[in-house]
Amino acid sequence: MINSDLDFKKQYQTFLQNAEIELDKIGVFKNSKIAVGLSGGVDSAANLAILKELGFNVFAITMKIWNPKYEKIFQDISKNKTHGCFGPEEIEDINDIITITKQLNTELYIIDLVEEYQQILDYFKNEYFNGRTPNPCVKCNWQMKFEHLLEKAIQSKINFDYFSTGHYVKKIIYKGLYTLAKANYLKKDQSYYLSYLNQKHFEKSIFPLGYIENKEFTRKIAKYYNLKVYNKPDSQNFISSKYIEIFKNQPIENGLIKDKTGKILGFHKGIHLYTIGQRKGIGLSSSKPLYVINIDSSTNTIVVGEKEDLYQKKLIARNLNWIIPEFENLSAKIRYTHEPTRCVVKKIDQDIIEVEFYEKQLAITPGQIISFYNNDILIGAATIDKVIMD
Repeated sequence: MINSDLDFKKQYQTFLQNAEIELDKIGVFKNSKIAVGLSGGVDSAANLAILKELGFNVFAITMKIWNPKYEKIFQDISKNKTHGCFGPEEIEDINDIITITKQLNTELYIIDLVEEYQQILDYFKNEYFNGRTPNPCVKCNWQMKFEHLLEKAIQSKINFDYFSTGHYVKKIIYKGLYTLAKANYLKKDQSYYLSYLNQKHFEKSIFPLGYIENKEFTRKIAKYYNLKVYNKPDSQNFISSKYIEIFKNQPIENGLIKDKTGKILGFHKGIHLYTIGQRKGIGLSSSKPLYVINIDSSTNTIVVGEKEDLYQKKLIARNLNWIIPEFENLSAKIRYTHEPTRCVVKKIDQDIIEVEFYEKQLAITPGQIISFYNNDILIGAATIDKVIMD
């Protein structure tokens, strides 16, 4: 313990007491054995330290997903110091994880999920080739961390009662069911990224960082335990512009760029290079700024227009993950950085909904996740299928 800041120590003790009360509310008891997911970053490291300080029987678990077959493709990317969740820099994260667990004297299990992660890469590629913008972060959290990682751990005879990650969310009971509430640190709230989890996942999950007030406090906790990652920069999520290299050696079909009246303005180099709302890199000269307003994979066509054309109110969404069975008084986020906005949700079919916002929203994008809230409580999520144009 190296931090002599008395104010911090008092704040930390208060936080620990509050976290203990909140965990007790959802039935997490001191004799519980907790698998703590580590990523190599400061959030998950602090989370492990917190749970150990609270007296739980903890061990660390992480997943290995980097496939060396992509080494050649990623050579140019590696020169860019941006640290992402998938890349050859994974070895640095695992080395940091090994150091963290030694410092905190906890067991570590490294689970090989290289083969399973291929489905995330395939999803990423397929969505772009179908003219949609994928959200691999939501899919990875759901399928890799809360499905494959835990399933493989159990198959390996690794026993535990709960799984904990360094996400900034709060697990709550609402209307008799588990769901998430937004984190105290709203700027970092990550309920959007976990919006495809279900009761099975929530029942055995805990998220202490949901009760932290800011990222600086998280770093202070890590520094308090002398963890080497206390000042490590945050890693970037699945950066589409970076991982576009995955498309190398794929057959690419050029196509037309049209305006909304159908007039041909030029040619594109593959619809996977475009997303709704994009302005730069379209390759057209115009007296007014042009934006991608539609991508039609059936005709391999990009449609461009002015910024006002990007504002729409209605969409169709599929692949519902409805955590709480209510459809009234909802707000929705159409991307992680989007502020939840009031909307009306109408169920069309068992797995299809129509969403209409009270006000027009900028760049509603097929393929992206839309998450739903009642105030700060996560109600459910779906995948945007298409925009209903005015």
